[in-house]
Amino acid sequence: MSADLPDVNELLQHAHVVTLPLKVKFRGVTQREVMLIEGPAGWGEFSPFLEYGPAEAARWLQAGIEAAYRPFPEPRRQQIPVNATLPAVPADQVEQVLANYDDPHTIKIKVAEHGQSLADDLARVCRTRELFPRAALRVDANAGWTHEQALAALEQLSEYDLQYAEQPVPGIHGLAELRAALRQRGNSLKIAADEAVRKHDDPLEVSRVGAADLMVIKAQPLGGIAAVLEIARRARLDVVVSSALDSSVGLAQAAALAATLESLPYACGLSTSSLFERDVTGEPLHATAGYLPVRRVAPDRSLLNAYRAEPERERWWQQRLIRCHEEFHRSVN
Repeated sequence: MSADLPDVNELLQHAHVVTLPLKVKFRGVTQREVMLIEGPAGWGEFSPFLEYGPAEAARWLQAGIEAAYRPFPEPRRQQIPVNATLPAVPADQVEQVLANYDDPHTIKIKVAEHGQSLADDLARVCRTRELFPRAALRVDANAGWTHEQALAALEQLSEYDLQYAEQPVPGIHGLAELRAALRQRGNSLKIAADEAVRKHDDPLEVSRVGAADLMVIKAQPLGGIAAVLEIARRARLDVVVSSALDSSVGLAQAAALAATLESLPYACGLSTSSLFERDVTGEPLHATAGYLPVRRVAPDRSLLNAYRAEPERERWWQQRLIRCHEEFHRSVN
């Protein structure tokens, strides 16, 4: 994409920053700041989490540029199976949160939240299983446990017939050690790599060292559809397409990625629009009975204005785009 990299002033001229309220706290925040970029092919999203530096965030910019300036690949499917996402809420709030989803067949449950205990996680998973006895359940620790904590937690959580555990400990080699320890104990729970893929210089190392049974792949953090398809082709692992708490614009790109894959054995983590109180379009990408449509999304101008970020936050995002543009330009030259 280096030869086609748009001028930074062109990107800034067609960029909009919005602040979108969430229904529940997610990753410690109650609102999501998003920069949207309009281009000749449609709209792209640039929304790396606030703590990410330019080197990591530059891949998110690459994805946003790809979506705005290139057509999506020809899809193999017109709808995508998706999981519901349950934040680390108390057990007595599980039913209320999952009521935002239409008949979910797969549910991803956040665990290992800072300040919470294993008892909190067990209660949350137990309540979910009570409410949805036939659903596929998966847990996501976001690398929040130590090796010993993960062994103890996963031994007990496995009693709830989990589909897999996502990134229970940090790093690729941490995952490999944990997976080996579980197998030595006779526990066949599958391990999925997320942060170990998107935060690593060589995401394919996950496959080479046997660190996981499957990979979670995300369009924005890994640089867009073309980049992710190459990783998936070379990884020799099953993949799960997930979102990064995108608006419906970003979700459209992620859904296009999932629609392009030859094989899609697991429900995707692309139903996160249900976590937003407000979106950038009057027709958000919502799942129906656990399936998400594959289509482009253009934001409503009125909503861009209604949720426009404060001037100082706009300037912050503009400077961030400039730094990431410089970083991306250096990396491809």
